[in-house]
Amino acid sequence: MAAERRQVAIVGAGFAGSLLARILAARGVDVVLLEKGSHPRFALGESSTPLANLALERLASRYGFEDLHQLATHGRWKRCHPELRCGLKRGFTFYHHELDQPYRPSPASRMLVAANPRASVADTHWLRADVDHHFVRQAVAAGADYRDRVTLREARSEPDGVRLVGARDGEALEIRARFVVDASGPAGFLAREIPIPSALRRLRTRSALLFGHFRGVRELAHVVDAPFVPGPYPDEWAAVHHLFAGGWCYSLRFDDGLTSAGALLAPVPRHRAVSALAARDPETAWASLLLRLPSLALQFGDAKAVRPVEYRPRVQHRLTRATGQHWAVLPHTFAFVDPLFSTGIAWSLIGVERLAGLFEEGPRSHPSGARLRAYDRLLNAEADQIDRLIAGAYSALGRFRLFAAQAQLYFAAVSWAEIRQRLGLTADPAWSGFLGADDAVLRGAVAESLRRVRRAAAARGADREGAAAGFEAWVRETIEPRNLAGLADPARGNLYPIDNLELIDRHELLGLDRDELDRLLPRIDGR
Repeated sequence: MAAERRQVAIVGAGFAGSLLARILAARGVDVVLLEKGSHPRFALGESSTPLANLALERLASRYGFEDLHQLATHGRWKRCHPELRCGLKRGFTFYHHELDQPYRPSPASRMLVAANPRASVADTHWLRADVDHHFVRQAVAAGADYRDRVTLREARSEPDGVRLVGARDGEALEIRARFVVDASGPAGFLAREIPIPSALRRLRTRSALLFGHFRGVRELAHVVDAPFVPGPYPDEWAAVHHLFAGGWCYSLRFDDGLTSAGALLAPVPRHRAVSALAARDPETAWASLLLRLPSLALQFGDAKAVRPVEYRPRVQHRLTRATGQHWAVLPHTFAFVDPLFSTGIAWSLIGVERLAGLFEEGPRSHPSGARLRAYDRLLNAEADQIDRLIAGAYSALGRFRLFAAQAQLYFAAVSWAEIRQRLGLTADPAWSGFLGADDAVLRGAVAESLRRVRRAAAARGADREGAAAGFEAWVRETIEPRNLAGLADPARGNLYPIDNLELIDRHELLGLDRDELDRLLPRIDGR
């Protein structure tokens, strides 16, 4: 059988691979999109963020894809695409639990950080089965050749491209592509076949995952005796994080009553029994973990799993390279650290934006070696940045005061990037390092914070509170040049709304005078 010749082959039809295929097809590139399974299908990675929505809006504007603009806020999504299930995400909610003790709300155990000023312009949780299927359909409508149920068994580098060998429904399949993009997920197909060496040892974060979808999950406020001080948004309409020593649980509510929930467990002695049980019986392990968290046990007491609870002994992966002469991998294939700060969707969309731009010289163009190397360098720096930030947070999971301070680095980085992008102050947002990976202040701050928070977490006895106070003070001082949101302010009691007055007061950080910023504020409020 003669091999088919294609300009671009994309392996993996999740939202990122499908979106890239759609962009290339719309620009006249001969692209084939290959999928191992079939849609609709379950996928993890459900919580979007403002930086993800900005990437959607840029792609919508650049390529004329109106649906991407509609999917960039909860209000537009519900109005224009009610058939695609989603959830309202107003921000990030964190609760600290002591194992075997009921939850008690207080500023020492609760933090809310708003990501948007109101529900109509809020972020979303993506029901990935619906959203990914939509992206595939749009890729096909744009002219991409989509083939599902494809099993690839070999990739061979050739002087003028890559030869892919496999089968579809038992029929032999062979494709010679000038360029291949691997969007197949953790340490994907090309990593195994080229091969690309693993860099897993570079990652400082280690966690296992229990997860499922449930109905009938109650709100925490309804099962806790003590009252909650009103926050900047309803607590549960957010990415909700339940923190405890050595791990954390997430809860993402969808508008139709579905809840995506799971637990990330570090490899520490207190969780070994649960992890060992999870390898044999994930549902029993989930129930066992909830018994250690009495308030969560009440939340999930009447809940029913709508799909079997699953277990993954390790969620991290990392490759050494993101590009070659005739290939590239998207961010989620290159590396994944942990879902703690919802980095996945945004980083994936930015990766799509970058690779799409590399093909913009014309239908027969091929990304140059220099530009591919720049893409590789940036993904490596960003993977390091994400890992250091999350590893520092993991070291503080048992000490909420330290965790809350460490999290301010994340919120300073994303709010700085978001506001500058919304105001038009970033020349090329797609190539601006994610989470400040190329920022002179933030890059060094995240690296130094990992060392400092670990030292503070190790303090004992009389040094314990002094170490925490010292770390808080260091964070407050360090993020000041990038702190547009009034973060790390003890007077706020760990409740952080969207505060335009605070932003105006900090206008000099943006290089603007007060009147200039005041005139530009509608770009932020309107989203």
